[in-house]
Parts: sequence; structure tokens; C-alpha cells
Amino acid sequence: MRALLQRVTQASVTVAGEPVGQIEAGLLILVCAMPEDTETTGEALALKISKLRLFKDDAGKMNLSLAQTGGAALVVSQFTLAADTSRGTRPGFSYAAKPDLARALYEHFVVSLQGLGITTQTGAFGAEMSVALVNDGPVTIWLDTQAP
Repeated sequence: MRALLQRVTQASVTVAGEPVGQIEAGLLILVCAMPEDTETTGEALALKISKLRLFKDDAGKMNLSLAQTGGAALVVSQFTLAADTSRGTRPGFSYAAKPDLARALYEHFVVSLQGLGITTQTGAFGAEMSVALVNDGPVTIWLDTQAP
């Protein structure tokens, strides 16, 4: 799975002008399932994200995790994280999991985060969404479970 994490002071998702998910301080997590991913992959990614020390402690150092701060997560499906831009100028998306598998893995990832005690909101899988955020820091982290 691929995930792009953005530490935020607030983030929201709307579909057709209607709010579907919103958080205050925490992480906006854009996530993409790849064809070789499994539920175990999503569980490992959720655990890693819950423990990453991306939030400031009293000394101002990034030393606290999402779980430690009680922050929330806004999880948005984003198949374009699998873009192949190696040829030409139009990205290809054949590296993304097919929609049925992607939906199941996305939903399992969300449940895994919730199971770790993370307050979690979501976008709408497969929908045309508008995402608004205030990036805090800015802090933006790329995770790829297939990376060496």
C-alpha cells in the first residue's frame, strides 16, 4: 500500500458539496492499494502510522505519535498514488489495485486504524471528492509498504 500523510490542524472532504468527513488536529492520510496488497499489509501500515512520531512534544520536537496525542485521521482513497509517469506525459494507473480489491483493502485499513484507538473519518471511496486541509508544519510523509 502507498500512503501520503499530512499533519494537519484541520481537514475535510466533501462530495457534491456535501461534507462526508472532517477532523481537527491529526493526519490526513491519502491511501492507495496495490494489486499485491493484503489485509495484513493494511494492518501493518495502520500500526506504523499510529506509531510514527510526527507531532511536537513540549520541547517542540517531533516526538509524539498520533496515538499519543489523541489526534484523528481522515482517510481518503487515492488511486492516483499508483501513477506510472515513466512514459509520455499522461500517467497510467495499471499499478493500482482493481476497484473491488482496492475498496476491500481501503475499508480494512480504516477498520485497522480504528482498532488501534484512532478516531477515524473517511472520504467516499471512488467518488469525485474535494479535500481541504491546513498542513501543519508543513509535515508530509510518503510511505510505501513495497519500498526496500
